[in-house]
Amino acid sequence: MTSEEALAIEVEPAAHDDLEFARRSDAYLSRALGLAYYILGDRHEAEDATQEAMTRAWKSRRSLRQIESFDAWIDRIVVNSCRERMRRRRNIREIALPEGVEPEAMDRYGALLARDSIGRALGELTLDQRTVVILRYWRDLSLEQIAERLNWPLGTVKSRLHYALAALRERLERDESEVLR
Repeated sequence: MTSEEALAIEVEPAAHDDLEFARRSDAYLSRALGLAYYILGDRHEAEDATQEAMTRAWKSRRSLRQIESFDAWIDRIVVNSCRERMRRRRNIREIALPEGVEPEAMDRYGALLARDSIGRALGELTLDQRTVVILRYWRDLSLEQIAERLNWPLGTVKSRLHYALAALRERLERDESEVLR
């Protein structure tokens, strides 16, 4: 076997893996965007976080040992991208617009989520609590799958879910009592 033949043999599987990775990434993109949106609550932030996550995933695609673990692997990257954006958000000072000035492009999904009592209640949870609730009920993942995706102990996932559900229940009961007044 010549060195050129050996080189061709080594390159070919990587190209095949890249095609499979690209196919899976394309199929997963809308789910990644949905996950980021529910965690961040803002369409533009979710688009940016998803783009960052998909770029990071592509650059580190060789670290994915089994393509069958793609969903869990990329969920972790999306969640981490959202966490980083939330940390950056805390360091940004908001400047209030003068009264009567409206932004040109309103986020209609964000407005709907803010009006919805569950959306408001989700927005009050910590990032970790919100992430666990979304992965459990929106993505319909088991607690074990959530622990794997977030690289947390199972007990931590259970605890965060427990406290998140208690906070959601309390907020929804408060909203209901305010409506009945």
